[in-house]
Amino acid sequence: MKIVEEAGVDRIQVDVMDGRFVPNITFGTIAVRSLRPLTRLTLEAHLMVTPPEDFIEAFSEAGADTIIVHQESTPHLHRVLEQIRSLGKKAAVALNPSTPASTLSEVLDMVQLILVMTVNPGFGGQKFIRATLPKIRQVRNALDERGLECEVEVDGGINEQTIGWAAGAGADVMVAGSSVYDAPDGVGPAIARLIASGHVKN
Repeated sequence: MKIVEEAGVDRIQVDVMDGRFVPNITFGTIAVRSLRPLTRLTLEAHLMVTPPEDFIEAFSEAGADTIIVHQESTPHLHRVLEQIRSLGKKAAVALNPSTPASTLSEVLDMVQLILVMTVNPGFGGQKFIRATLPKIRQVRNALDERGLECEVEVDGGINEQTIGWAAGAGADVMVAGSSVYDAPDGVGPAIARLIASGHVKN
């Protein structure tokens, strides 16, 4: 985390997986609680869990600044977003590759970040799904048409080539994992190349 912070990123995303909504099990609240005193960067808790309602308060208390829930993980998305907002946190929602952008039409004014998944969630190192690019544009256009201030984030398969595709489609926040942490010359140079390639928020 310290290395990527020094390299110039503006946030850290913690992928929370429960082995139910997605196959793998990863971090819990202890990861966020441990990171919080070590950085001033924004901490995003990406909750790939079901039901998210059971975890939101705990991640809020642990120190997450942004809480991302999946549209597909709950039938009560409006209520969940209200819960996040009531805790004073940035409310965000993620869409899996097969989920239409239109499913967020009724809650667009409640979110401060929309995460378009460009891979199917649950595993690192996957290939960017190019068929998600029109959805990024749809999300951006819907926000612009309503005059809403909301970040559009993408996650999955981001590298020096795909970051440009996502930026061109209207995304302004990119999540990178394997292309950074598996880079043979180290994290710092990898982040610098991504920033140069995307010309967007890092």
